[in-house]
Amino acid sequence: MNLPINLPIVIAVVLGLAVLIAMASLIHRQRRTDRPARSRGWRLALLLATQPILAVLMYLSLLPPPLRTQAGTMVVATAGAAQSGVATAGDVQIGLPEAPLSAERERAPDLATALRRHPGTQRVRVVGAGLEARDRDAARGLAIEFQPPALPRGLVGVWAPSRVGVGATFAVHGRVQGLEGGTVELLDPGRQRVDRIAPDRDGGFALSAVARGAGLTAFTLRLRDARQNVIEEIELPVSVLPDAQPKVLLLAGAPGPELKYLRRWALDAGLKLHTQISVGAGMQLGDAPVALNAATLAGFDLVVLDERAWDALGAPQREALMAAMRTGLGVMLRIAGPLSPRTRAQLRELGFELGVGADSIAMRLPAPAIDEDAMRARLGPGSEHAPRPRDQPVAAVPALTRRNLSLAGPKVQSLLRDADGNAFAAWRANGQGRIGLWSLGDSFVLALAGRDDLHAQLWSQAFATLARAKPRDTLRIEGVARQGERIVLCGLADGAQVSDPQNKSLSLLIDPVRGAERCAAFWPEAAGWHALKQGERTTAFFVRARDEAPGLRANELREATLALVSPQPRRDDAGADAPERDGWEDLFASDLPRGPAWPWFLAWLVCAAGLWWLERSRLGRYGADAATSAQT
Repeated sequence: MNLPINLPIVIAVVLGLAVLIAMASLIHRQRRTDRPARSRGWRLALLLATQPILAVLMYLSLLPPPLRTQAGTMVVATAGAAQSGVATAGDVQIGLPEAPLSAERERAPDLATALRRHPGTQRVRVVGAGLEARDRDAARGLAIEFQPPALPRGLVGVWAPSRVGVGATFAVHGRVQGLEGGTVELLDPGRQRVDRIAPDRDGGFALSAVARGAGLTAFTLRLRDARQNVIEEIELPVSVLPDAQPKVLLLAGAPGPELKYLRRWALDAGLKLHTQISVGAGMQLGDAPVALNAATLAGFDLVVLDERAWDALGAPQREALMAAMRTGLGVMLRIAGPLSPRTRAQLRELGFELGVGADSIAMRLPAPAIDEDAMRARLGPGSEHAPRPRDQPVAAVPALTRRNLSLAGPKVQSLLRDADGNAFAAWRANGQGRIGLWSLGDSFVLALAGRDDLHAQLWSQAFATLARAKPRDTLRIEGVARQGERIVLCGLADGAQVSDPQNKSLSLLIDPVRGAERCAAFWPEAAGWHALKQGERTTAFFVRARDEAPGLRANELREATLALVSPQPRRDDAGADAPERDGWEDLFASDLPRGPAWPWFLAWLVCAAGLWWLERSRLGRYGADAATSAQT
């Protein structure tokens, strides 16, 4: 292993050894010399003390102390900086590796090195695109000036989930620059447009899509100008996870088409469904009956029952249901008919104010915000038994009916709303679980009208909101995952490893300073999908290429540098992030500018001459003192 050689320390060690040898030689000579020629105590002490003084003066002659003068403003050039004309007289000009070459600038591998070369620097003016991640820690605590350049035309910001569940609808938010009159499109992995929108006056936009098949996929953002010319396409990597499907207990007081199509959707979606349908006279259809007690309910994630099944519950069963809900179970009450006074009172105790209405009224779902082409892309090709041609017109959304109830309350949250903004499904928390009310009575009409996508979307959103919460992946990524840049992975287990696209594995070292958060630093060397392996669990995350998405890259540097801007130095921040170096550390530093050497050499020369005279004179010897006394 090659270790870096620190020349100041080497010189100090050599001089220190020379001092020890010289002092040992003096003591040895003193003990072996006859008494008349032996030095007295004060003479020996003076000779011994002079040796380290000469060594220190020799070191300072070779390496004078660092300059301690207050530096002026340091002008730091980054990527895209002008080659000249960015500094005034007295400023120190530094060029970082990504800055254009210029004869006026002193090149430095990073900002920390530049600050060590120019101690005392308190003000830094950043020119160009902004500071890279490697330089931001060194800049904390200084007075930072930064005038960001204009962002390039195109996508400059995007916020999208990196992991979603199969069948989930997810949103993509972002911001564009210089796209007046243009549009932003979202394409699915099959390159079919699933959403399109015109950015607002500030360049912001919001799109949505549905994640269908599980696996590592890539959606695409496509930007078009006012003439519909494509100016940029950005890949949006998404890891679609096969979420563990909830186990659902379905209780009904009578069969019906709503229940039939709900069961069909649940089975097609892969839900673990246990059904009990009462048909009167103590008879039931569906699966084998189960007892509603604490042990049974602990094995389910969601209980769905209608108002008849709710009324049929006995006091012990209802108490077991409420106790299970408080420990995390989800409950959905489908209201398809009139409610008894007892049920209304029970729901009022749970926080729902239903009002006086009870009849069914017509309602319509909100109109989709996407055009027909995008809608067909979202619907997909259908199934093997019910294929859907690509050019088949999208069926109109039929009118539906719901119970005229006011789903309100102090802590009630709206779950689904109709086109007029009225909630037809709502929920509220009860302990660790949730209870929801569903007043839509004929959602099956959507499936009959050819809009089974809307039918599935409504029930999927309701079940996902109310079902028992599942443990989530604890991985958290700090920073932008980009090739060659440091990111921090948090929520790690012991022995965590990262594999790059070439299947090259690297073990992660947990930072002891952030041991409670279980964080480790990682520098991705390759672009693409990486796999974090923790025991039996594997989590995928995507790393962008170094030069991919230049608008996003420019905005990342801009925002990170603006966060460091401060008119005055912040001593507390500087001290918290970087330990202060004292004078002794500066003496042994190899990268600091130093003062003149001649005063120290002159002092060494005078001291060495005095020592040479003293060593050869008889002053302070026993024999010389005796001769002087005899002459007297």
